[in-house]
Amino acid sequence: MFFLHLLILTQTKQHKFQKPNPFMKKFTIQKNFILLISFTLLGCNEDISVVDSIATKGTNKYYVSNRTPLQPSKLIKLPVGSVKPKGWLLEYFIRQKNGLTGNLGKISAWLDKKDNAWLSKSGEGKWGWEEVPYWLKGYANIGYITEDKEIIDEAKIWIEAALDSQRENGFFGPNFAWESYIADEDRTNELETTKRKAIDFWPNMIMLYCLQSYYEYSKDDRVIELMTKYFKFQFDIEEKDLLSNDHYWARIRGGDNLHSVIWLYNRTGDKWLLSLAEKIYRKTAPWASRGHKLEEIKNWKGIREGFDWPIWFSDLIDWHNVNIAQGFRTPAQYYLLNGDKKYLKATYDNFNIVREHFGQVPGGMYGSDENCRPGYDDPRQAIELCGIVEHMNSDEHLLRITGDTFWADHIENIAFNSFPATVSPDFKAVRYLTSPNMVVSDSESHSPGIQQTGPFLNFNPFSSRCCQHNHTQGWPYFTENLWMATPDNGIAAVIYSPSKVNAKVGDNTNVSITNKTNYPFSDDLIFEIKTDKSDNFPIYFRIPSWSKKSTIMINGKRINTPIEASKFLKINRKWSNGDVVKIVFPKNISVKRWEKNHNSASVNYGPLTFSLNIKEKYVEKPSEKNAIRDSRWQKNVDKKMWPTYEIYPGSNWNYGLILDKNSNYSFEVIERDWPKNNFPFTNKSAPILIRAKARKIPEWKIDKTTGLVGELMDSPVESNEIDEMIELVPMGGSRLRISSFPVIKN
Repeated sequence: MFFLHLLILTQTKQHKFQKPNPFMKKFTIQKNFILLISFTLLGCNEDISVVDSIATKGTNKYYVSNRTPLQPSKLIKLPVGSVKPKGWLLEYFIRQKNGLTGNLGKISAWLDKKDNAWLSKSGEGKWGWEEVPYWLKGYANIGYITEDKEIIDEAKIWIEAALDSQRENGFFGPNFAWESYIADEDRTNELETTKRKAIDFWPNMIMLYCLQSYYEYSKDDRVIELMTKYFKFQFDIEEKDLLSNDHYWARIRGGDNLHSVIWLYNRTGDKWLLSLAEKIYRKTAPWASRGHKLEEIKNWKGIREGFDWPIWFSDLIDWHNVNIAQGFRTPAQYYLLNGDKKYLKATYDNFNIVREHFGQVPGGMYGSDENCRPGYDDPRQAIELCGIVEHMNSDEHLLRITGDTFWADHIENIAFNSFPATVSPDFKAVRYLTSPNMVVSDSESHSPGIQQTGPFLNFNPFSSRCCQHNHTQGWPYFTENLWMATPDNGIAAVIYSPSKVNAKVGDNTNVSITNKTNYPFSDDLIFEIKTDKSDNFPIYFRIPSWSKKSTIMINGKRINTPIEASKFLKINRKWSNGDVVKIVFPKNISVKRWEKNHNSASVNYGPLTFSLNIKEKYVEKPSEKNAIRDSRWQKNVDKKMWPTYEIYPGSNWNYGLILDKNSNYSFEVIERDWPKNNFPFTNKSAPILIRAKARKIPEWKIDKTTGLVGELMDSPVESNEIDEMIELVPMGGSRLRISSFPVIKN
């Protein structure tokens, strides 16, 4: 081929200055064609294109994909530990370990090793339900991802106990719900003081996630053996006893059970598991159906006074915030088995239904407090921390199932804007409820503005037991899904944050790609590629929906391929060690008008939503006096080391935005130095500020009835106050914030 290429170049030079004639024109065409073939065969060409989704014609040779007859995998999860956090994301992991996440085993009564049902072979013990696997789901994965021996060793204690707890019949874990059990008075309303005769599969659903991660990390075949025996138990049990109505959480969240059955089938190929999957879907709450009767909606908690029960409320089987976050994806998971796209559509419909009526707010979530209630849809309505991390997990599932960039955009929206503000800046406490508009974070009860009665707005290390333990999974699972394998033996950058991935691609090639970036706070993403040999394989890069004029460079050379938002950029070429890809997603100011929520406005800059910079005044309170009713801590815990934080505003918050009539909004972007502590999620350390033109609205005050920020007024709003320049900061770092603004009448 070298000599063919040289011959062509020689002939090109020989005829360069001769007069053109028909014969030479024909020869030139033939010559150029041969030249093109030459470059192709030499591996000098690049196939760069924009694709709507990733093709599923092939099957990845290196990573577990969906077996037939399941629908083929769009994107394939890499084993835990394949993706490592870098930059600010690694700093977040470090703070988690040193904060509440890493210390829960020492302070939470639910994780006390004494009399813990999860550490008992018989499954008996005072402590033991969802709390241990909730915590372990994130805690253990932090260890696997960061290769932290201390965390791995501690996690192994609980993993070994779970593996050792399996009984002859196949059931494993806590036994209090398997046998008749009478809850003691200290337990919460979910564990009533009545006998529970039905099997509670819910806590095991979470532990199965933990065991799957452990298997990916260790390849310990005992996980496969336990899951096989456990699912045979579920397969043989009478259908009326599987996910029965006696155990509401298991039935409503059966999609988690379904996920684990499919996970095991993809590794064993046991056909009976497909029948079990059908059985589980039949017994799971009907998330794909509409028109439910009021009495069928388990978490119907009433409506606002003066409102009637709306017909659309029957479109979801459940309106509990966490149940929506987990359950809405269930039909899409069943689509993998059934293949009927109506189930895929049902999941998208579920998402849109809740956003239509309760999700007209920035930050990616919806206003539900504990449960969505008709008439309570203002941005002051909050979302439970469990709902946030579970929705991120659902989006990650759906990204893999559908390959739709929509879900990646939504993950980033939640992760960058809603999630960080749920944790105190010192990482020693979490907040049960967080809303887009909240100007007080105290220990008072705010019912009926907030559905719950009790201290649900403060930062408390012990409240409530679900969020206290479940918050740990957010960033580990986010990190695991930043990069995914593709059916054509390539790799895809689907979510963006500083990271490094190690994977096998192409013709048995080991590739390492480091994403050097401060995204979402920076425009630039630099991908440094290391390979053990040169090889042809595709790399896919997601183009965010908000990106309008993206640019790409390969080894310093700009690529002219038109780049479209909400699609994938596919680069299929012969990659070599040391190649560098640079992508620039220029951020621009945009204003979202929430027409169905008083025509309010929120300010976005790329994937970031911005909130008013309210001065935050922190007040420490004793945790034991300001905790939710189900809070429990171990004996001898120094509670002074784990205080409750209340936050009060130290500056004005009642501003409306002044927007230019010509849509040229009066905003100024100010970029600051990157924080020395590498942690951008506080108002003080925010690397980007936005100055905006605004006016105070004197009538907008604290609601005296509820103690919450006053509800929005219909925009445009009259104000005779003077024009001011206010400062906006990233929503994710704001523990007090106004994120949905009234608009001032010009």
